[in-house]
Amino acid sequence: MKQQWKLAGLAVLLSVAAGQATAQEKLKIGVIVTLSGPAAVLGQQARDGFMLAVKDLGGKMAGRDVEVVAVDDELKPDAAVTKVKGLLERDKVDFVVGPIFSNILQAIHKPVTDTKTFLISPNAGPSSYAGKNCSPFFYVTSYQNDQVHEILGKVAQDRGYKRVYIMVPNYQAGKDSAAGFKLDYKGEIVEETYVPLGTLDFQVELSKIASTKPDAVFTFMPGGMGVSLVKQYSQAGLADKIPVLSAFTVDESTLPAQQDAAVGMFGGANWAPNLDNPQSKKFVGAYEAAYNSVPGTYAMQGYDTALLIDSAVKAVKGDLSNKEAVAAALKKADFTSLRGSFKFNTNGYPIQDFYLTKVAKRADGKFQTEIVEKVFENYGDRYAKECTPGN
Repeated sequence: MKQQWKLAGLAVLLSVAAGQATAQEKLKIGVIVTLSGPAAVLGQQARDGFMLAVKDLGGKMAGRDVEVVAVDDELKPDAAVTKVKGLLERDKVDFVVGPIFSNILQAIHKPVTDTKTFLISPNAGPSSYAGKNCSPFFYVTSYQNDQVHEILGKVAQDRGYKRVYIMVPNYQAGKDSAAGFKLDYKGEIVEETYVPLGTLDFQVELSKIASTKPDAVFTFMPGGMGVSLVKQYSQAGLADKIPVLSAFTVDESTLPAQQDAAVGMFGGANWAPNLDNPQSKKFVGAYEAAYNSVPGTYAMQGYDTALLIDSAVKAVKGDLSNKEAVAAALKKADFTSLRGSFKFNTNGYPIQDFYLTKVAKRADGKFQTEIVEKVFENYGDRYAKECTPGN
């Protein structure tokens, strides 16, 4: 009997020691975003927002020191696969955060989720993983790609625009954006132009817009593409004649370069820097102080991603060994989002509010998007019904 008590006592001591060891081990998070080229500012905002949240958390989650390993996916699918394998095999990260672009997500999704490592996207949210191919190891803190574009389609329909010209990049997110716009818009599509990803010269397309004279232009041109398009659109004298409804073409990542040429252009978003809640106001002030720039949705979603991971790690008391428990904790999304209302749908994509925004010049000379009206409330994507939880 004494021997049994000794063995039981030893087991308890070993269990406590193992728990202490776990608590002392660093929590490693890999961030893979675009950090070079014309679209670098998008990845920088997501990374900086994430890092600001880690700083605000005191550099710890559930008592474990947090180590962040950030890598540049170079906006190249092959390079991204190599980099993410390095995060998994060399750095042995507990979570992977990223990427910005959907074509990169499609490249890294399987390599990450096949290892039963949790992949959390702070931006890319393609339809391909929102339905029957949903995964308990994949979560999105932004939106399903179609949704932001649906905002502009509904606005175009509600404002009575009869003829619209669509211009988007020729990759998955571009196709999703056009599909999203057309969900609520029932007018005539004058032309639907798909330009190569990375296009910076839009003279041919602008000539077509000038000649077809649509009631409005819908476009999705992220990063450097948006900077070039807005400047050329203004230079062509179209800005005062044909309104632009856009997603990610005029936002806080592009406005420092577009400046006055973008003022008055409309966008769709799940947040803007002037959103009136305490946590958002605090974040905007802290971000501007830390990085001397106005945060956009990329930064906000990066910040929320860190809060999401923190909530899950706390829920399992720092022990990530039980993957089902971690997945359940992530799905619960027990944190206060900067955007306010936020919860996950069955597919790991958010249910949230969406707004029409408009570019404004602030009193201090900086530019930002500002909320015009709420277009959708507690809105979930249309693919979630095809997702079977536990896939």
